[in-house]
Amino acid sequence: MALNMRYLISTPPPKRQKCDHWSPCPANHYAFRILSGAAKERGPKICFEDEMIMSDSQNNVGRGLNVAVVDAKTGKVHGTKSFDLWGGDNSPPMIEFLNGAPSGSYILIASHDDASTRLTDDAKILIEKHGSKDIRKLNFRASWVFVSSKDISLPPDMKREKLMPSDATNRYGAWPAEVQIEGCLPRPN
Repeated sequence: MALNMRYLISTPPPKRQKCDHWSPCPANHYAFRILSGAAKERGPKICFEDEMIMSDSQNNVGRGLNVAVVDAKTGKVHGTKSFDLWGGDNSPPMIEFLNGAPSGSYILIASHDDASTRLTDDAKILIEKHGSKDIRKLNFRASWVFVSSKDISLPPDMKREKLMPSDATNRYGAWPAEVQIEGCLPRPN
């Protein structure tokens, strides 16, 4: 049976949104997406307001915790740093980096490979003070992402973290699948 071409409707492709969201963020909000690493081959990614600020292609991610600090008023990146928590004692420098984040900053964190082996209690306490409920559940090679702020209130219903512990059901052998969160962060007045 032949199709009647005059009745076929062509729809335009959906408009691409910042950080590949399905829908745009409200006015006066920043789009963000954080993806953990998965296995050795897939590094973490942190996107903020449609700029990939941390990724393998940026050559600024590594094993452990990958942290980006962004100025909430301007949306400009204050700093990014990767902290190897398997091969080095990097909890103290990470604590210093997080404590050095200026007031009025957003903090975005993604794990890769192992982020738990040398993560100290002092570092966990600091991350809990930033609002994490899962940091103490982080185990060997777990996938974890987290967004927080320094001296800024985040919406109470916002998804702030996601954790996939490493266990016998891992997707990539010794590593679990990546996890991600995305959302919209308010621009302070």
